[in-house]
Amino acid sequence: MGTLEATKVKILLLGEDSNPQSLRVELASEGDLFFHYMHVCNEDAFMKIQEQQKLMVEFQDYPNVLIRMLNSCIKEPHSHLAVFVMQADGHARLDFIQNMEYKFVELLSCNFARSPEDVVQHQITYRYNAMKSRLALMQARLQDVNNLVKIKNPSLLLQLQKNPSLAYGSGNQSGGGASRR
Repeated sequence: MGTLEATKVKILLLGEDSNPQSLRVELASEGDLFFHYMHVCNEDAFMKIQEQQKLMVEFQDYPNVLIRMLNSCIKEPHSHLAVFVMQADGHARLDFIQNMEYKFVELLSCNFARSPEDVVQHQITYRYNAMKSRLALMQARLQDVNNLVKIKNPSLLLQLQKNPSLAYGSGNQSGGGASRR
């Protein structure tokens, strides 16, 4: 059983782009704040992956390969799939699969682990604070617009305050003379 869900992917490198020491891929979901998985790989771990999956790329190219595969899944969803399979024990696997019309070919698999609770809690706190900052910014913008409308057309501001649904474009248009443009 599976669901199709948009997932946020973050790829982090330790070291220089041309010669990374370590790579971490984080998966998160807007639909489930507690969904957070990580794939951590250094050169030694990559050598095992390379041997098991018979990969022809080197570790320094691994981040770009992941980016290309993720972009292919976004740009060509009919032919490139990313399938995330979770286990009850907290482990998971991300499989990149290409639909060749007559068969499916597995291109690459990455092992993931559920993030520790403190990491999940930190991510939720960060996302909450970011949203709270965006809300404060939007409220400040709204206040600026209200101040401008108050100076330019005070009767319009009074009308919007009496019937706030007019300000959001979903209210009754027949009362009061305020129009949407």
